[in-house]
Amino acid sequence: MTEPAITSELIAAHGLSPDEYARILDIIGREPSFTELGIFSAMWNEHCSYKSSKKWLRTLPTDGPQVICGPGENAGVVDIGDGQAVIFKMESHNHPSYIEPYQGAATGVGGILRDVFTMGARPIAAMNALSFGEPSHPKTPHLVRGVVEGIGGYGNCFGVPTVGGEVRFHRAYNGNCLVNAFAAGLADADRIFYSAASGVGMPVVYLGAKTGRDGVGGATMASAEFDDTIEEKRPTVQVGDPFTEKRLLEACLELMASGAVISIQDMGAAGLTCSAVEMGDKGGLGIKLQLDHVPQREDAMTAYEMMLSESQERMLMVLKPSMEAKARAIFEKWDLDFAIVGETIAEDRFLILHGNAVMADLPLSKLSSSAPEYDRPWVETPPPAPLGDIPGIAPLDGLRALISSPNYAHKAWVWEQYDTQVMADTIRTPGLGAGIVRVHGSDKALAFTSDVTPRYVRANPFEGGKQAVAEAYRNLTAVGAKPLASTDNLNFGNPEKPEIMGQFVGAIKGIGAACAALDMPIVSGNVSLYNETDGQPILPTPTIGAVGLIDHIDQIISGLAQEGDLALVIGPTDGHMGQSALLAESFGLEAGNAPPVDLALEARNGDFLRANRALVTAATDLSDGGLALAAFEMAEAAGLGVALDAGDIPTLFGEDQARYLISASFDQAEALMVAAGQAGVALATVGRFGGDQMQMGDDSVPMAELSALYRHAFARAIGDA
Repeated sequence: MTEPAITSELIAAHGLSPDEYARILDIIGREPSFTELGIFSAMWNEHCSYKSSKKWLRTLPTDGPQVICGPGENAGVVDIGDGQAVIFKMESHNHPSYIEPYQGAATGVGGILRDVFTMGARPIAAMNALSFGEPSHPKTPHLVRGVVEGIGGYGNCFGVPTVGGEVRFHRAYNGNCLVNAFAAGLADADRIFYSAASGVGMPVVYLGAKTGRDGVGGATMASAEFDDTIEEKRPTVQVGDPFTEKRLLEACLELMASGAVISIQDMGAAGLTCSAVEMGDKGGLGIKLQLDHVPQREDAMTAYEMMLSESQERMLMVLKPSMEAKARAIFEKWDLDFAIVGETIAEDRFLILHGNAVMADLPLSKLSSSAPEYDRPWVETPPPAPLGDIPGIAPLDGLRALISSPNYAHKAWVWEQYDTQVMADTIRTPGLGAGIVRVHGSDKALAFTSDVTPRYVRANPFEGGKQAVAEAYRNLTAVGAKPLASTDNLNFGNPEKPEIMGQFVGAIKGIGAACAALDMPIVSGNVSLYNETDGQPILPTPTIGAVGLIDHIDQIISGLAQEGDLALVIGPTDGHMGQSALLAESFGLEAGNAPPVDLALEARNGDFLRANRALVTAATDLSDGGLALAAFEMAEAAGLGVALDAGDIPTLFGEDQARYLISASFDQAEALMVAAGQAGVALATVGRFGGDQMQMGDDSVPMAELSALYRHAFARAIGDA
């Protein structure tokens, strides 16, 4: 097949700027072939090269005594003691999920699971962080249903429990939803597998499902804004098969146990191209591929299509030659393709053969580590105007506004579609804070959470970035876990706009400061830029996924408030109302500054709660909706009422940070007061749990009335009630 001529239109269609194309000409000293243009496009797009973000990502804290492997591999690896490690990462599948919600979300789950098990870990937990447009937008209900069904359809069939996450709605996501997928797995700390190839003349082996035309150009599509040609991008969305992935998991783990694997890399974004280039580049080697040997499920596939296909459930591996027969037998047993498609070579070359023709011959190192890197111009986000007077509202009306919003309503409609108990190690399911999974065969457990408040980040990127990490820290602490490490999924608009790049820079600085202060290094992550439609950006949404360790399951704070328990707040309350959920949901008002985050106070209050968890019946962090929403949720989960002493809006709905709401018996509360005084921690009694009323100040309403509103609002909002 004759390849098309290279034109300026073709170059632009591949997401390459004139300067980048000129750089390609300098590197190879000639015009690239069509296949070579596709390879450069795949490796140099934003999704694969991080060309706009690398400068700032390097500033994040990534080390610590607990870190075995930080960013740069398929996932981060953290020591949890006893010769074991937790391996985890979060990654976006935003653009595909907007175009084709079921398959976009499903393959996002499949891709993040492969990132984990390609390092030798068996996945034990999944989460997702979802951002949609207004419920009234005509596309939103379709997206919500498709995305949730896709996540459940893939994760449930694969067999991994979904234990946490978040769902939000805002008009800024009307044209560009966000689907951030998280996965974690367990492995022996001395049996971690990496992607760097080693040895010359080693066989490069293709494993898993056959290659088709689905997903061709997906990574390039994910590195561009949306416009009115969005429907034309549908063929760039991959199609997933969770049952094949389950077989791929078992085959890979069996092969790893055999000792045959030198290096391994999953085929995700940019498929065969990215996996081969990254393996070669990390090992300082070249790669030669013969595409005739690539298993194909469609006829007459071109070199361009095979190199850029993002067909799912595929791996690339460098194998010990002496163990080829054993490796092949394992994959044939699991009814998966096994094909030697190339070899490692000493020269710095990426050599692609198809038939007798050389389709690409490029310097491999220039495709990955020498990809463009930009120091984009940026402007600091200006300080928001002071909030001023807030509108008047009765506290119970404010609470009704929150719990009737799909942002804060009960999310059972979502998580009941996920299998939360498969593998039988889930201790705490979604809906009550951080998810908890037992480390199988031990008394240890791991806690998982994902957090960000985008309206804070837009108002004040630095404080908003700090707050995302701090809230993750508090959610882990509130279940008794010691925070270990973090992964980030940095979702922003077009980085070529200085104000958007300023949001990114500010958020990175805040995230870095908080991760350092709270000893939660970033060990993996993903950057998703160009989340814009017709020039309208999403809210800056730097999602933080975090993992915490519980040394013994007896240390978990997992109880429910009891009749007669006192309600106490750890941390000082000043009544910060800027950017609060109450103002946003009751009045459509997103004004004022984000709440300031005192990181030293976060650490001190978190240490206090963990040290005194034996005196606590139930706990939750205070964040969106402040004390009123947290107290309602804690009481509702326990089937109780709650009476709060305060009757003023700032005390009830302020969103001051570094705070927890806890329930405790009278005797426990007395002991906590003594401990708080010794530790220099603010602790105040704010009410009492019990009865069947929700009371704030002098006003009350039956909890049953509020509970009915809370539990049906989500389905009603998306037209499914």
